[in-house]
Amino acid sequence: MLTKWGEALDRERPLQKYPRPTLRRESYLNLNGMWDCAFTRSGEEPEEYEREICVPFPPESELSGVGRILQPGEYLWYRRRFELPEGFNRGRVLLHFGAVDQCARVWLNGEDVCAHTGGSLPFSADITELLREGANTLVVRVTDDTDRSWRTRGKQKLKPGGIWYSPVSGIWQTVWCESVPENYITSLFITPRLEDGAVELFVGGEGAVRAEVEGETYEFAAGESALIKLKEVRPWTPEDPYLYRFTLALGEDRAESYFALRSVAVGEDSRGVRRLLLNGKPYFMNGLLDQGWWPDGLYTAPSDEALVFDIAAAKAMGFNTLRKHVKVEPARWYYHCDRLGMLVWQDMPNGGGSYSALTVSAPLLTGAHSRDDKYAKFARRDERGRREFREELLDMVSHLYNQPSIVMWVIFNEGWGQFDSDALAASVAEIDPTRVIDRASGWHDQGTGELRSIHLYFDDYKYKPDKAGRCVILSEFGGYSLPVPGHAATDKPFGYKKFREADKYRRALTLLYDGQIRPACMKGLAAAIYTQLTDVETELNGLITYDRRVLKLAPEDVRRIITMPAVK
Repeated sequence: MLTKWGEALDRERPLQKYPRPTLRRESYLNLNGMWDCAFTRSGEEPEEYEREICVPFPPESELSGVGRILQPGEYLWYRRRFELPEGFNRGRVLLHFGAVDQCARVWLNGEDVCAHTGGSLPFSADITELLREGANTLVVRVTDDTDRSWRTRGKQKLKPGGIWYSPVSGIWQTVWCESVPENYITSLFITPRLEDGAVELFVGGEGAVRAEVEGETYEFAAGESALIKLKEVRPWTPEDPYLYRFTLALGEDRAESYFALRSVAVGEDSRGVRRLLLNGKPYFMNGLLDQGWWPDGLYTAPSDEALVFDIAAAKAMGFNTLRKHVKVEPARWYYHCDRLGMLVWQDMPNGGGSYSALTVSAPLLTGAHSRDDKYAKFARRDERGRREFREELLDMVSHLYNQPSIVMWVIFNEGWGQFDSDALAASVAEIDPTRVIDRASGWHDQGTGELRSIHLYFDDYKYKPDKAGRCVILSEFGGYSLPVPGHAATDKPFGYKKFREADKYRRALTLLYDGQIRPACMKGLAAAIYTQLTDVETELNGLITYDRRVLKLAPEDVRRIITMPAVK
């Protein structure tokens, strides 16, 4: 099944847009395209590469041109020859991988460059000393055990079905090089200070930094936080997603970036009910669960325009929030949320051993929630897995820190590999005290934190104040399925309530919001995340078909159904 963007794909030059909008330099060499590819049972590089693969599409996807699952115990090999353009090297050359799932080792010209574990986050290496004049040979080796280990994997499963999807392996985000001077900007952290009418900048590096913001120039030292007062204060909202553009200079290094002024917190409305606050005011976050899967690229969207389509379609239907479900997207997806005005709840991809159906479903059936320090019960016996999850969680928060659209971190979902959620939330808050944290979305609530996060699919929802006085959010509900002939991956759909006719589907959604969600909002519900934005494989409960060719209801109809009363 192909999307229209997959049909138009230029296999020699896929996904060419600059991959890091929050720190953009002029220097850019995109290495996406056709690479040599091989599968082996040995960790030694093969003498022959038997096929080609279109990077950055995972080998399991149609757009990769391979269509083969990397099995546990196998090695996936990539090889690409490239030359640097004349004058490209300004002092140091950096090699960047957007994401490689799961364990990667990289060589350049036969020399070891780096290794990286974790399938969701970027990594980089300085390759200056290993470069040659003329052609250079880049080799990447990948292993991935998917759901046969304790590592993070999101919704991937070697035997997919229902709410679990096809496995994804290897390079699935852009590979690229840039060149920087010997002394350059190594990091950038942007913290909006709306209450002060200012932005706080921290620039990693050595020496004096010059920042130009909205035509005004500011100077401060690298390695120290600088508070920059702004002449004009324009808060960012989904209705007015204003971005401040700025440039940075450190010695000979130049970069462009942007920020937004917004704050997010939990506080009381005019009736004393705990609500989510945006810019100090109660704001109902009315959203969709967004899996971020594609029929032709799986984890990888077929184009930048495809990323924009999903966000713009959700916005046209009247939603102001997307919950990015147990997946980390390429940086450009968050950039489009920033500029288009879409709030994001960012999930951490889940991991752990094989889940016990009894453990993860017990609260749904009995209402009983277990303490998450019972590691064996939650498939978290392996101390290495717990340590690795924590490291990846904190790396994710640091990596996405500058994206103003992100307003919430979601650490665990429905008990999948859950452990020590209170301690992990404290670690996240230490890095980022500016956002709200959902420690356990769905169930196995520990009774702590600022949120009571509820999932409900099989019963009617009736708002009840939280006994601990926390803000109440409905972080998943709905899941109504409607197959569209010719645009469904299966004729045996998965969904929590199934329909075959669009009129009955529309009426059911109307009754859901009229009878349950809108009254709950008026009483105190602070947010509602409907399942879901698009169909995914056998899950046909999206408002849009998997191939993105059909919106099951007209956007104006959805907007009319879901519109909530203002909260004050």
